[in-house]
Amino acid sequence: MISPQFPHNEQERLKEVESYSLLDTLPEQEYDDITELIASLCDTPISLVTLLDADRNFLKSHHGVPFNESPRAISFCGHAILEPHDIFVVEDARIDPRFADNPVVKEHDAIFYAGAPLRTQNGYPLGTLCVFDTKPRKLTEKQKTIIVAMAKQVVKLFELHRNNNLLETNKALLEQRNQNLKNFAGLVSHDLKSPLGTITSLAKLLREEYNPKFDVTGIQYLDYIEESSLTLNKYVDGMLGYYKSDDLLEERKKEIPLQSIYEEIEDILFVDNAEFKHPKDDITIKVNEPALLQIFINLVGNALKYNHHDVPFITSTFSETDSHYIFTVGDNGIGIDQEKQEIIFQLFKTADEKDRHGEKGSGIGLATVLNLVTKLGGTISLDSELQKGTTFTFTIKK
Repeated sequence: MISPQFPHNEQERLKEVESYSLLDTLPEQEYDDITELIASLCDTPISLVTLLDADRNFLKSHHGVPFNESPRAISFCGHAILEPHDIFVVEDARIDPRFADNPVVKEHDAIFYAGAPLRTQNGYPLGTLCVFDTKPRKLTEKQKTIIVAMAKQVVKLFELHRNNNLLETNKALLEQRNQNLKNFAGLVSHDLKSPLGTITSLAKLLREEYNPKFDVTGIQYLDYIEESSLTLNKYVDGMLGYYKSDDLLEERKKEIPLQSIYEEIEDILFVDNAEFKHPKDDITIKVNEPALLQIFINLVGNALKYNHHDVPFITSTFSETDSHYIFTVGDNGIGIDQEKQEIIFQLFKTADEKDRHGEKGSGIGLATVLNLVTKLGGTISLDSELQKGTTFTFTIKK
């Protein structure tokens, strides 16, 4: 018997094998289907998908044998990966000096062998797709072609497995980073609230206690301090709302009257000089109520703020398909410039317009809406014309 030599780039090859994370994994139907098919087509009792580790031959799929690994030193596959050809064939191992007294031949009657190396795009042979028989024989050219072709399919399965692992790893890293960012944003936002409140209170105290001692410039500086504090406080509240919006998604869906959503919006947002037209039908929907309410609060709140009419007019409609609920929120406000419509759902992006109180938005509210709508299985779009109004249409999966 002659034990197989190691390839000249064995260390690199072993790293490639490890990169697929397939060693010592459980059997999988995709590979077992291939070995069963190859055994049938070649009329052999044994067919294997193997991976050559440093000192063993791991059998990812083992059709016809009860074990899943064997020593590399006595493996046929160790010889097969050294061959430059697409397939390595031993027609009668009993008369081949490399295998004549091999324990696999003597104890298990492994007399015939044919194996196609599983070569990656980098040229590394990871193992083989092979067949064994207990008697000498030959393969037809068609059978050889099929084995080589299926070996390429096995490598593609390996690639899919590795890519899926990478995707899962990257997904886990992204989720951890997002959680870290959420924790950081929440911590920073929370820690900013206290000093911001102190600054605002001190500015008011200065105005009340020392106002007569300030000249026009001093009063203006106080105005700047209060205005800046309020703006920063709005950003902090917006960030807390954005990162807490995911918590709303943890609520279970429940059946609620559609009217209850609209009534709550009226209670929270509307005053006497605004009109809100919405469906009055007795309709029950099954939704995540806190998330839907938050979407409406942002959209209706914006419709009221960015409206310079004496009487802001807001409308909402409801319809449904077999799979989704469809809502609209329309207004008679200032509208959104066409060029700005592409960016307003991005975090911190705004249309650069001042609201009815002369303040600019933070660019957080619509980003929160998009986040919620998307995670509720829906989409959102808008139709807007300057000085005539805007209508947002969003869907939620049933």
